[in-house]
Amino acid sequence: MQKILVVATFNPHKLREILAILPELPPALRALSDFPGAEPAAEDGLTLEANAVKKALSAARFTGFWALADDTGLEVDALAGAPGVRSARYAGGNATHSENNAKLLSALGGLPPEKRLARFSTVMALASPRGELKISSGKLEGRITQGRRGLNGFGYDPVFEVGGGPRTLAEFSEAEKNLVSHRALALRGLLPELLRLFAAA
Repeated sequence: MQKILVVATFNPHKLREILAILPELPPALRALSDFPGAEPAAEDGLTLEANAVKKALSAARFTGFWALADDTGLEVDALAGAPGVRSARYAGGNATHSENNAKLLSALGGLPPEKRLARFSTVMALASPRGELKISSGKLEGRITQGRRGLNGFGYDPVFEVGGGPRTLAEFSEAEKNLVSHRALALRGLLPELLRLFAAA
Protein backbone atom coordinates (compact mmCIF):
# COMPACT_ATOMS: atom_id res chain seq x y z
CA MET A 1 0.00 0.00 0.00
CA GLN A 2 1.28 3.45 -0.88
CA LYS A 3 2.60 5.37 2.11
CA ILE A 4 0.73 8.63 2.63
CA LEU A 5 1.50 11.45 4.99
CA VAL A 6 -1.53 13.50 5.95
CA VAL A 7 -1.03 17.19 6.65
CA ALA A 8 -3.69 18.36 9.09
CA THR A 9 -4.77 21.36 7.05
CA PHE A 10 -7.53 22.57 4.78
CA ASN A 11 -5.10 24.88 2.99
CA PRO A 12 -3.49 23.30 -0.11
CA HIS A 13 -0.76 25.97 -0.05
CA LYS A 14 0.66 24.36 3.09
CA LEU A 15 1.43 21.12 1.20
CA ARG A 16 3.35 23.04 -1.45
CA GLU A 17 5.22 24.94 1.25
CA ILE A 18 6.27 21.73 3.04
CA LEU A 19 7.54 20.18 -0.19
CA ALA A 20 9.41 23.39 -1.01
CA ILE A 21 11.08 23.37 2.41
CA LEU A 22 11.78 19.62 2.36
CA PRO A 23 12.38 18.63 -1.28
CA GLU A 24 13.81 15.31 0.01
CA LEU A 25 10.28 14.08 0.71
CA PRO A 26 8.34 12.07 -1.89
CA PRO A 27 5.23 13.84 -3.23
CA ALA A 28 2.92 11.66 -1.14
CA LEU A 29 1.43 14.38 1.05
CA ARG A 30 -2.33 14.71 1.31
CA ALA A 31 -4.33 17.46 2.98
CA LEU A 32 -6.84 16.45 5.61
CA SER A 33 -9.44 18.16 3.43
CA ASP A 34 -8.95 15.37 0.86
CA PHE A 35 -10.68 12.92 3.21
CA PRO A 36 -14.51 13.04 3.12
CA GLY A 37 -16.07 13.91 6.44
CA ALA A 38 -12.89 15.35 7.93
CA GLU A 39 -13.20 18.45 10.08
CA PRO A 40 -10.52 20.70 11.57
CA ALA A 41 -9.73 20.05 15.23
CA ALA A 42 -10.62 22.85 17.63
CA GLU A 43 -7.49 24.83 18.52
CA ASP A 44 -8.38 25.26 22.18
CA GLY A 45 -5.07 24.24 23.76
CA LEU A 46 -3.22 26.52 26.16
CA THR A 47 0.07 26.11 24.28
CA LEU A 48 1.25 25.82 20.69
CA GLU A 49 2.40 22.27 21.38
CA ALA A 50 -0.99 21.25 22.76
CA ASN A 51 -2.72 22.51 19.61
CA ALA A 52 -0.22 20.89 17.24
CA VAL A 53 -0.47 17.54 19.04
CA LYS A 54 -4.27 17.65 19.10
CA LYS A 55 -4.48 18.38 15.37
CA ALA A 56 -1.93 15.70 14.44
CA LEU A 57 -3.51 12.98 16.59
CA SER A 58 -7.01 13.82 15.40
CA ALA A 59 -5.98 13.67 11.73
CA ALA A 60 -4.01 10.44 12.19
CA ARG A 61 -6.85 8.66 13.94
CA PHE A 62 -9.45 9.85 11.43
CA THR A 63 -7.47 8.88 8.32
CA GLY A 64 -5.51 5.88 9.57
CA PHE A 65 -2.23 7.41 8.31
CA TRP A 66 0.62 9.23 10.02
CA ALA A 67 -0.23 12.94 10.20
CA LEU A 68 1.71 16.17 10.48
CA ALA A 69 0.34 19.32 12.11
CA ASP A 70 1.71 22.62 13.34
CA ASP A 71 0.74 25.61 15.39
CA THR A 72 2.45 28.96 15.22
CA GLY A 73 2.38 32.03 17.42
CA LEU A 74 3.96 35.45 17.59
CA GLU A 75 5.45 36.23 21.01
CA VAL A 76 6.12 39.88 21.83
CA ASP A 77 8.28 40.58 24.88
CA ALA A 78 6.64 43.93 25.68
CA LEU A 79 3.24 42.19 25.75
CA ALA A 80 4.37 39.39 28.09
CA GLY A 81 4.45 36.91 25.22
CA ALA A 82 1.11 37.90 23.66
CA PRO A 83 -0.52 37.29 21.27
CA GLY A 84 1.12 33.84 21.54
CA VAL A 85 -1.24 30.91 21.17
CA ARG A 86 -4.04 33.34 20.27
CA SER A 87 -2.11 34.96 17.41
CA ALA A 88 -4.65 34.05 14.72
CA ARG A 89 -7.51 35.32 16.91
CA TYR A 90 -5.77 38.30 18.51
CA ALA A 91 -8.32 40.85 17.28
CA GLY A 92 -11.28 38.47 17.57
CA GLY A 93 -12.49 35.04 16.49
CA ASN A 94 -12.88 35.95 12.82
CA ALA A 95 -10.19 38.62 12.67
CA THR A 96 -8.38 39.30 9.40
CA HIS A 97 -4.60 39.53 9.15
CA SER A 98 -4.96 43.29 8.75
CA GLU A 99 -7.05 43.59 11.93
CA ASN A 100 -4.55 41.52 13.92
CA ASN A 101 -1.67 43.67 12.67
CA ALA A 102 -3.53 46.88 13.50
CA LYS A 103 -4.25 45.72 17.05
CA LEU A 104 -0.63 44.69 17.59
CA LEU A 105 0.77 48.00 16.32
CA SER A 106 -1.71 49.87 18.50
CA ALA A 107 -0.81 47.82 21.58
CA LEU A 108 2.88 48.68 21.16
CA GLY A 109 2.15 52.36 20.54
CA GLY A 110 5.30 54.45 20.28
CA LEU A 111 7.70 52.02 21.93
CA PRO A 112 11.25 52.33 20.55
CA PRO A 113 12.77 49.50 18.47
CA GLU A 114 14.70 48.02 21.40
CA LYS A 115 11.40 47.55 23.26
CA ARG A 116 9.69 45.79 20.34
CA LEU A 117 11.56 42.48 20.42
CA ALA A 118 9.53 39.48 19.32
CA ARG A 119 9.79 36.01 17.85
CA PHE A 120 7.76 33.64 15.74
CA SER A 121 7.48 30.16 17.29
CA THR A 122 6.27 27.03 15.53
CA VAL A 123 5.68 23.61 17.05
CA MET A 124 5.36 20.71 14.62
CA ALA A 125 3.81 17.41 15.67
CA LEU A 126 4.02 14.09 13.81
CA ALA A 127 1.53 11.47 15.02
CA SER A 128 0.60 7.89 14.17
CA PRO A 129 -2.92 6.42 14.35
CA ARG A 130 -1.70 4.47 17.41
CA GLY A 131 -0.77 7.66 19.23
CA GLU A 132 3.00 7.71 18.67
CA LEU A 133 4.31 11.28 18.72
CA LYS A 134 7.35 13.19 17.54
CA ILE A 135 7.70 16.91 18.29
CA SER A 136 9.93 19.60 16.80
CA SER A 137 10.02 23.36 17.25
CA GLY A 138 11.55 26.37 15.56
CA LYS A 139 11.94 30.06 16.40
CA LEU A 140 12.70 33.16 14.37
CA GLU A 141 13.88 36.19 16.36
CA GLY A 142 13.14 39.75 15.33
CA ARG A 143 11.14 42.81 16.31
CA ILE A 144 7.87 44.52 15.50
CA THR A 145 8.05 47.48 13.14
CA GLN A 146 6.28 50.81 13.45
CA GLY A 147 4.18 50.01 10.36
CA ARG A 148 3.54 47.45 7.64
CA ARG A 149 6.19 46.81 4.98
CA GLY A 150 6.26 44.28 2.14
CA LEU A 151 3.75 42.47 -0.02
CA ASN A 152 4.74 38.81 0.44
CA GLY A 153 3.82 36.28 3.09
CA PHE A 154 0.77 36.49 5.32
CA GLY A 155 -0.27 37.04 8.91
CA TYR A 156 2.15 39.20 10.87
CA ASP A 157 4.89 39.01 8.22
CA PRO A 158 4.53 42.70 7.19
CA VAL A 159 5.18 43.95 10.75
CA PHE A 160 7.92 41.47 11.72
CA GLU A 161 11.48 42.64 11.03
CA VAL A 162 13.79 39.63 10.86
CA GLY A 163 16.76 39.62 13.23
CA GLY A 164 18.54 42.93 13.19
CA GLY A 165 16.71 44.06 10.06
CA PRO A 166 16.38 45.79 7.74
CA ARG A 167 13.69 43.70 6.02
CA THR A 168 10.35 42.43 7.26
CA LEU A 169 9.40 38.82 6.57
CA ALA A 170 6.96 40.17 3.95
CA GLU A 171 9.95 41.65 2.10
CA PHE A 172 11.57 38.21 1.77
CA SER A 173 10.92 36.06 -1.27
CA GLU A 174 9.23 32.71 -0.64
CA ALA A 175 12.54 30.93 -1.26
CA GLU A 176 14.38 33.20 1.18
CA LYS A 177 11.69 32.75 3.81
CA ASN A 178 11.88 28.97 3.48
CA LEU A 179 15.57 29.11 4.41
CA VAL A 180 15.14 30.97 7.69
CA SER A 181 11.55 30.68 8.90
CA HIS A 182 10.39 29.21 12.18
CA ARG A 183 8.22 26.71 10.30
CA ALA A 184 11.16 25.60 8.16
CA LEU A 185 13.32 25.04 11.25
CA ALA A 186 10.59 22.99 12.92
CA LEU A 187 10.05 20.91 9.78
CA ARG A 188 13.75 20.20 9.30
CA GLY A 189 13.87 18.93 12.87
CA LEU A 190 11.43 16.19 11.83
CA LEU A 191 13.14 15.34 8.54
CA PRO A 192 15.00 12.23 9.87
CA GLU A 193 11.70 10.85 11.24
CA LEU A 194 9.86 11.60 8.01
CA LEU A 195 12.52 9.94 5.87
CA ARG A 196 12.44 6.85 8.12
CA LEU A 197 8.67 6.80 7.83
CA PHE A 198 8.72 6.76 4.03
CA ALA A 199 11.65 4.31 3.94
CA ALA A 200 9.53 1.85 5.92
CA ALA A 201 6.70 1.97 3.38
